Amino acid sequence: MFLSVFDMFKVGIGPSSSHTMGPMVAAGKFLDKMRAAPFGFHGVKGSLHGSLAFTGVGHATDRATILGLAGFLPETYDHEQAEKVLEEIRETHTVSPEGLGTLQFHPKDDLTFDFGPNLPGHANGMILMATDKQGDVILQETYYSIGGGFVMTEAELAAGRNTEEGEPVPYPFKSAAEMLEMAETSGKSIAQMKKANEISRGGSENLKSGVGRIWQVMNDCIERGLTTEGELPGGLYVKRRAKGIADALEAERGTNLNAPHKINDWMSAYAMAVNEENAAGGQVVTAPTNGAAGVVPAVIKYWLEHVPGASEAQVEDFLLTAAAIGGLVKYNASISGAEAGCQAEVGSAAAMGAAGLAAVLGGTPQQIENAAEIALEHHLGMTCDPVKGLVQVPCIERNGLGAIKAVSAASLALRGDGTHLVPLDACIETMRQTGADMSEKYKETSLGGLAVNVPNC
Repeated sequence: MFLSVFDMFKVGIGPSSSHTMGPMVAAGKFLDKMRAAPFGFHGVKGSLHGSLAFTGVGHATDRATILGLAGFLPETYDHEQAEKVLEEIRETHTVSPEGLGTLQFHPKDDLTFDFGPNLPGHANGMILMATDKQGDVILQETYYSIGGGFVMTEAELAAGRNTEEGEPVPYPFKSAAEMLEMAETSGKSIAQMKKANEISRGGSENLKSGVGRIWQVMNDCIERGLTTEGELPGGLYVKRRAKGIADALEAERGTNLNAPHKINDWMSAYAMAVNEENAAGGQVVTAPTNGAAGVVPAVIKYWLEHVPGASEAQVEDFLLTAAAIGGLVKYNASISGAEAGCQAEVGSAAAMGAAGLAAVLGGTPQQIENAAEIALEHHLGMTCDPVKGLVQVPCIERNGLGAIKAVSAASLALRGDGTHLVPLDACIETMRQTGADMSEKYKETSLGGLAVNVPNC
């Protein structure tokens, strides 16, 4: 099993990796399918199903799909250009993706929200179609956005392509137990094994530059969030708070009145800065998802800014270790809120952050595994119930608390020798089972919990 650090950490746009990035990626894949087909096309259309329908407007799923059909991709997204193209589409009722000419597409009529039963493969399903001049469908594909920006066709999902990841790597592990055994026999750290796997696929220069960019985008996102004020879009009138918190904390520096627990406010400010940017549709890094994008960057920022001896030279080890843990969670359970609730998003992110921090603080593989388990265990059962389908309440603050739990979990693990009762593998399996048992109301449909008990305006 191999999931790259660049699978777990993808540069993209907010507010959701599964509901915004995924549909845009799916649309791009469908355009490629059209380009490879021997037909002449006249128009395109699509339908959104399951969670993509129920919370699609709040997550900008319709907007992302439309832009995807126009040729936009998350990693090269330009907001100003996107706004211009959207206005043109509304006026002309056409899209003009490269290599396919002008295609008929009326956003209001040709992209439908289907609130019926989920498609069989996953809660996040969508069907894209291409038509001829008579309006008959001559090409069709079903896509599933399975979390973290990962997209599978119906056939790929059925064939298990989401768990078979190409050529062998030097240190393959499908479970935490295998990972620990491999670390013991090889004498290597988790980061060293992960690095060897990455280099075997993409080379050392690609790894170095790619990881550097991931942290740069994460840090830039924090800095934008810490300097931006205003109200978030979507109609809940949620005000940005990260800047105000950070400004107050800065003003209190150097006084004799600082309580030790104020460090938690710094961690929350860093995480909230990211998720406020995400809620505003800004550039973020999936970690492992957009909804949980603030946890890992906040833990890294806390470590670099507040822990003596921290060095950016170790950020690579942090991210490689975090990606190894995230890959185990995705492979054996889920990182999708629509599939398993927020335990799969912020819970996974906290486990990744705890593992990464334990690694750069000198933890053994056993202590790192323990840190990840502690963080995930104490998110078990957490539901995904965003108010009005927006990635704002409770998501923004939840990332702050996820970062705090991650740091606490790493600290607790480092106080021990790595031995503990509940293995990480058992915790991941418990999360999977809990997600399977969880009511659909609490899996990113906004049909239960806070979403129905808090006024939407």
